Amino acid sequence: MRTFRRVASFPALPLIAVALGFTVSIPLALSQTPSTPHVKPQPASSSQQSSSPEAISSGSRRAAAASLEQKPGGNQIPLTSVEATLVSEKGAVPNSEITSLRDEINAATDEQARARLHLKLVDHLLSAGLKQEAIAELTAMSEEERFDPQGFYNIANAQVRLDESEAAVKSYRKAIEQRNGRYSRASNNLGVVLLRKGLWDEAFEAFMSALRQESFRYAEASFNLGRLYAARGENDLAVREWRRAVAVDPEHEAAAKAISNTRNAGIIGLTSRTSRSFPSKPGSRTIEASKPVRDGASKPQRVGSRLLRAYTVDPETYALLQRGRSARERGRNDDAVESYRQVLARMGGYFPPANLELSYVLIGLKRSDEAIATLLPVTLRDGSEIPISYYHLARLYEVRGELKLAEDHYSRAAEAYGESNNQFVLDVGRVREKQGNLAGALMSLEQYINVMERQGQKPEWSDERLTALRQKLAASQPKP
Repeated sequence: MRTFRRVASFPALPLIAVALGFTVSIPLALSQTPSTPHVKPQPASSSQQSSSPEAISSGSRRAAAASLEQKPGGNQIPLTSVEATLVSEKGAVPNSEITSLRDEINAATDEQARARLHLKLVDHLLSAGLKQEAIAELTAMSEEERFDPQGFYNIANAQVRLDESEAAVKSYRKAIEQRNGRYSRASNNLGVVLLRKGLWDEAFEAFMSALRQESFRYAEASFNLGRLYAARGENDLAVREWRRAVAVDPEHEAAAKAISNTRNAGIIGLTSRTSRSFPSKPGSRTIEASKPVRDGASKPQRVGSRLLRAYTVDPETYALLQRGRSARERGRNDDAVESYRQVLARMGGYFPPANLELSYVLIGLKRSDEAIATLLPVTLRDGSEIPISYYHLARLYEVRGELKLAEDHYSRAAEAYGESNNQFVLDVGRVREKQGNLAGALMSLEQYINVMERQGQKPEWSDERLTALRQKLAASQPKP
């Protein structure tokens, strides 16, 4: 068992935060989206640190809908007004000050003071344009074996602003581990970074952990979880979370704006009619639950490149659906299964949102055969509209060793989401390699790296992995 030196907590220093697709809220926060609204601060709860180091609020992979949490009296500065802050200060810190800070760090005997000086040094190095040296300092700090969860949280925030996502994930996990899993702000921020990396399942667990710790009264985590649902095409669940965010914080402008922008696409509404079964013929859309909502147009609404229809169900079916969702959120999986099955029974055995959500619960319960039986109709009837179903079915096939089916469904997910989530391309490559298709695996890896490089998010492990796979392929070729 590892032991740590205990260090007293200290508030975050006023670091300049620059988000790439997300807003990193350290006391001085910058948003990359000119129209991004700012949000009233939330008081921290008992499970959040008393000095309230700021949280990261998320956006999609392409745009941020920023909402900041900060200490009363803190500053919120839009990027458009101070975009040049980092650049304009380059060279403003004399080398003598940096040298002096290093001497102070080396001479410091108090761990808390030493950590403060380290973060101050990182800020100075950035102001002097010495980004790599700043990253090296943060890496050294994050690898120290000491008990300082809030310190590691602050380090992770700084790593995010420097695009060191993988290092930030490790630092957030270290902070959470040192608090025995009860660090809601770190869990929320971890979820944002994982969402940005396209690791949706891990991001979901992080956001849910944050929400459960706060009895589902944590507006930022609800907002971020809503962004995750929206990225997956689950708009009804997304709006549910954004409404919860607004209920907790009525002035959460980003959540309110997200609800408004969604309109009716993918939403489940109510009708006074009793729900009837879906027709057995795939593609036939004659019942109330599958009619698209019209909004001055004759076609269903689109979100991104995907068609999202709105559904209507009767009040009792809707209540059962919400009961299943609440049970799932709170870990009462058997109750959730029962409620979802009642929904499906009332809908004639098939209702896409219920099928999808039930499959998640069954996967968590390791009831793979039932999960496949629940998911398969979604991919066959509505896969193009709900492409996340391809991904989850692929995972199940991969676990069962049905690699060709797994490859096929991962490929469909990768095609549907495109560059909005490049992670699926890695999944395709992984199962190709398992099948011995090294050339195909290499092609997938090269595609993944090229996209990530264009997006400025090339992982640090990518070159090493690419070299290893090329060598493996070369070794597998018959010798002349």
